[in-house]
Amino acid sequence: MAKNFTRSDRIAQQLQRDLAELIRAELDHPKAALVTLTDVEVTRDNSHAKVFYTFLGSEEDAQSIAAKLEAAKGYLRSELARGIKLFKMPELHFHYDHSVEQGMHLDGLISQAAALPRAPDDDA
Repeated sequence: MAKNFTRSDRIAQQLQRDLAELIRAELDHPKAALVTLTDVEVTRDNSHAKVFYTFLGSEEDAQSIAAKLEAAKGYLRSELARGIKLFKMPELHFHYDHSVEQGMHLDGLISQAAALPRAPDDDA
């Protein structure tokens, strides 16, 4: 069975790979290696790309990274244009992805619920 990937999906995957490498290698921040790109969504006309990322560090470092990404998005876009031949390189919009933190919170709640004493009639 053939997989139906749209051109936008393939572009998003390539942007995610290339952006991750660029951020790690080129971003002028001591903790840039701690940035993880979780997803990239490209509009159908390739004019905009939402880049979702997470950061493992303190809250003030996360704010510093967010400011650095915003300041460097023009540079990152121009570097991407050198490697990917597109009629129009999408404008980058960075969004912090809270899903990892929410997942860790839910995991903690599940662990707490599992540690609670069981009712006497709950044998299963």
